[in-house]
Amino acid sequence: MGKAGRFACIFTPMALTVASLICLIIVGLGGTNKHNSGLNKLYFFRANTTDIVVKPSDISDDIPDNPLTDALLNRTTDLAKEILDVKDFYHVSLWNYCAGDFDNGTDKVTYCSPHKNEFWFNPVDVWGLNNTVTDHLFSKELRDGLKAYQTAAKWMFIAYIVALITTIVEILVGFFALFSRLGSLATTIVSTISSFFLIAFALTATILYSVLMGSFNSALKKYNVHGSLGHSMYVTVWLAVAFSWGAGIFWLFSSCCCSGRSNKIKYGDQSGRKGTYERVDSPYGHREGPVNFQTGPGYQAPHHGVPLKNVGQKDTAYEPYRRADV
Repeated sequence: MGKAGRFACIFTPMALTVASLICLIIVGLGGTNKHNSGLNKLYFFRANTTDIVVKPSDISDDIPDNPLTDALLNRTTDLAKEILDVKDFYHVSLWNYCAGDFDNGTDKVTYCSPHKNEFWFNPVDVWGLNNTVTDHLFSKELRDGLKAYQTAAKWMFIAYIVALITTIVEILVGFFALFSRLGSLATTIVSTISSFFLIAFALTATILYSVLMGSFNSALKKYNVHGSLGHSMYVTVWLAVAFSWGAGIFWLFSSCCCSGRSNKIKYGDQSGRKGTYERVDSPYGHREGPVNFQTGPGYQAPHHGVPLKNVGQKDTAYEPYRRADV
């Protein structure tokens, strides 16, 4: 296989690696621009608070729950949303969260928080709740879930950064794979590291936010707060995983095959090109056809044009092929 074949063998894993990198970049762009409707659809978790209901007794045990307070329910809910500055929805992305309201049935993002490494969505800080109100609104199960979510979100972010960096390194090292299988082997090692952290990131994000969604829907159901997952984000994440693992398989294949060398040796090339070899007659008198058993005094075996006097000399070696420099 020549250089063209080697290039074709490297092109497939390189293209898959670039595709994986593009997906990772798209994941990181989610929630970075509140004016971009496409990027606003890239979120891991969504908290829908449109129909939130807050009863007076949910805020304090000292406020009775009776028909009078129920009559003030709608006004209390509106006041609570104004005081707590609760939006209609919250989108949780990798670096931050975005919030907004529904406008004629469509999402309208009005605010995105500053980017932060190892970000996690803390509703207590976002809604400005104090410890007393938090104890009333959030169950112990949800509070414990938020603590575990904070820890897992940190490792998820680290896995994403490592996967992103190693994917970039994989592309750079991949150029050396064009020249040798040793370069392919080095790229395969980097690809394995990248794929490992990428699937760790994808699994952590999927499991983490699935558990968080369940906790939200269970603990905040009485307040009509609903959690859901972002379909577009998870499709992009798992596409990155598929591209990365596919690239790793092809990098491994290129390290064992597709050497780029041509081992073809031509014998008796009829084109007469310089540097070929052609067969010569044996000095021992062998030739094709029936064997002549003629013997007797004065009989001499045919030499076929090769003098026998040179055969057996120390400085002469018989070569079955001779170079034909034409």
